[in-house]
Amino acid sequence: MVHFTHFDEKGASRMVDVSLKKPNLRTARAEGRVVLGVEAYSMLKDKKMAKGDVLEVARLAGIMGAKKTSELVPLCHPLKLTSLSIDYELLDDDSSVKIISTVKAVDFTGVEMEALTAVTVAALTVYDMCKAVDKSIEIQDIYLLEKTGGKSGTFKRKIQK
Repeated sequence: MVHFTHFDEKGASRMVDVSLKKPNLRTARAEGRVVLGVEAYSMLKDKKMAKGDVLEVARLAGIMGAKKTSELVPLCHPLKLTSLSIDYELLDDDSSVKIISTVKAVDFTGVEMEALTAVTVAALTVYDMCKAVDKSIEIQDIYLLEKTGGKSGTFKRKIQK
């Protein structure tokens, strides 16, 4: 039987007690994609959007979002992030932007949620800044690529989209 750590023996929600764990280096990488129409993609790529440099604004939004993960995701521990970066890959073949976040912390619990939140908030910001040009934008394929540290050790996604 699977035991869910966010519930006590009576089924009440709780924040997992990590006070007896030893802090160690935790890392996580996540990615996602934003598929735009040809016109919106071209304007984003050429930095011609009326709202400004979409990818730089989205980078800042993703970083800010990751720092607020514990305020957005119930029962998520607030962490002292030591490094957070967001990178982009422009994919001309389908007019999409791949967003990759990398997060590090020396803490009691992992940073997977922060990496996923960074990608999600960055993707939402791309959508928001480009929606005036194209309302059919899609946010797709947000997932954890890898994580290290902690009791469960290293995870690497076998299949990447």
